[in-house]
Amino acid sequence: MSKGNDTDSVDNGDSNNTVERDGSSPATRAQAGEPTLRVENLSVDLGGTQVLSSVSLQVEQGELVGLVGPNGAGKTTLLGAVRGTVSPADGNVSIEGTTVSNLSAREIGQLVATVPQETELSFSFSVENAVAMGRHPHIGRFGTAGSKDHAAVAEAIERTALSAFVDRPVTELSGGERQRVLFARALAQQTPLLLLDEPTANLDINHAIRTLDLVRSVVDDGRAAVAAIHDLNLAARYCDRLVLLTAGEVVASGTPREVLTSETLKTAFGATTVVDDDHVTNAPRVTALSEDAESGDR
Repeated sequence: MSKGNDTDSVDNGDSNNTVERDGSSPATRAQAGEPTLRVENLSVDLGGTQVLSSVSLQVEQGELVGLVGPNGAGKTTLLGAVRGTVSPADGNVSIEGTTVSNLSAREIGQLVATVPQETELSFSFSVENAVAMGRHPHIGRFGTAGSKDHAAVAEAIERTALSAFVDRPVTELSGGERQRVLFARALAQQTPLLLLDEPTANLDINHAIRTLDLVRSVVDDGRAAVAAIHDLNLAARYCDRLVLLTAGEVVASGTPREVLTSETLKTAFGATTVVDDDHVTNAPRVTALSEDAESGDR
């Protein structure tokens, strides 16, 4: 298939129970007309080095946006800023109209779920228990899982085809299977925004396609997603829009066909490429040329 702050909260004794003193929660405070994600003029300095410079983008409900660019372009840092683990030097990140820097970690966890690049899971949790960790932001500090939590976990396990593994320790799974566990955990979190950091890294082509098919289906059901993807052809096939980063700056943004041109790829990667149409997927296809081919040598 292709295309924090210190706000007081109380426990209402059930799932989805982080409720503000005014009776609202992050999920119910979404502002009408706001995109799921808005990043405005975001700059990030790490260790005295500017890693992101005036980055802006937005993601709507039901949209998959791919972050592409060379290694060190700032893709992972941008994802960290969106989920509140990286502090910006300037600019603003908001999810459904709420500024991320004004939210507690738990509130952010009700709005954004992350599928990390690293699939290693340190402890021998069962698959079911690992997926259930996605419900932690919705359960009160002294609360217990309720019927909504159990239903969310069961749905995530079924959707990611993990039913046969529920009692198996995650440490006994293959890399592709562990990736599905992490994705299921994010689905169980039931957030409007999903972040994925190189979701196909270290996966064979079969698991890579299955992973992106699953991401695409979740987005088509109404969630918004941002994925850092190193494979340009997979990004072109699955993403609605691409944001091309180089040295912490956006050099191109738009549909895959608008972004993936030989000129922009030369600017971003310093590589000579041919971009044509893949007649099977109906997406642009990027072929990198060797220096010999570029110079005409045989």
